[in-house]
Amino acid sequence: MIKPMVTSQPKPSWVIFSQNKGAMIGLVVLLLILLMALIGPWIAPYDPAHQFNSKVLIPPIWDSAGDFQYFLGTDDLGRDMLSRLLYGARLSLQLTFVVVLIAALVGVMIGAAAAFINPTLRSLLMRIMDLLLSFPSLLLAIAIVAIIGPGLPNAIYAVIIVLIPQFVRITQSSISEELNKDYVMAAKLDGAKRLRLLTHHVWPNIVPALIVQLTFSFSTALLDIAALGFLGLGAQPPMAEWGTMLSESRAFIQFAPWTMTLPGLAIFMTVLSINLVGDGVRDALDPRLNR
Repeated sequence: MIKPMVTSQPKPSWVIFSQNKGAMIGLVVLLLILLMALIGPWIAPYDPAHQFNSKVLIPPIWDSAGDFQYFLGTDDLGRDMLSRLLYGARLSLQLTFVVVLIAALVGVMIGAAAAFINPTLRSLLMRIMDLLLSFPSLLLAIAIVAIIGPGLPNAIYAVIIVLIPQFVRITQSSISEELNKDYVMAAKLDGAKRLRLLTHHVWPNIVPALIVQLTFSFSTALLDIAALGFLGLGAQPPMAEWGTMLSESRAFIQFAPWTMTLPGLAIFMTVLSINLVGDGVRDALDPRLNR
């Protein structure tokens, strides 16, 4: 008697993601950070720019000299650290979202166009993208800001420019790979136009790669924006931005370490949680792991 062949059913992406403990921990932490950023202005005890002149450099409450009115202490100007961290989370994540969204839209459009243009022009465009990708993202962002001038708007432009080549490259390579597959060839022979090929046949198969790239781009953008703020090239004081908070507290790390440790820890936890989620998304969308 011949036994019927048993084929394994593909696992849903969410099941694979939920089985990744690191990704789930990262997701929980990231959701908590997003929640704090969302409701920060309503739960912050004070205005982030308000200065309590008689409460300068008060340590957090776990220190014997701490004050429960200032849960995470105050900085060198007497500003409440908890309030500044909450407002800083809102600003930093908003900037990151805007930067990644614009870079993704522009990069995907350029990459999609590059897949269909003249091969000579495509080769030239890709060499330019490869040249930009050969530089570390932060170094390239610093160079761009040094040319166009410091300030938050210019820092945003610089990080967008840095991220665009990543989306151009992955979009162009993914579309070019799909265009050479049999099902696309069959659609071409059936009379499908370029737009229909892209939207109905190619696009659904490159979305997973773009989602993974999008996820990791958030951590890159957040780090670059914070680094530019730390170097004085991005957000400027007294703006409550995590990188700027680090820059303002450098002189006090010896005797008031919380002023630098807390914003640094906020950046670290956010970037780590995004990367953990990105790893989980990459594994969940990998068709080789869906069986």
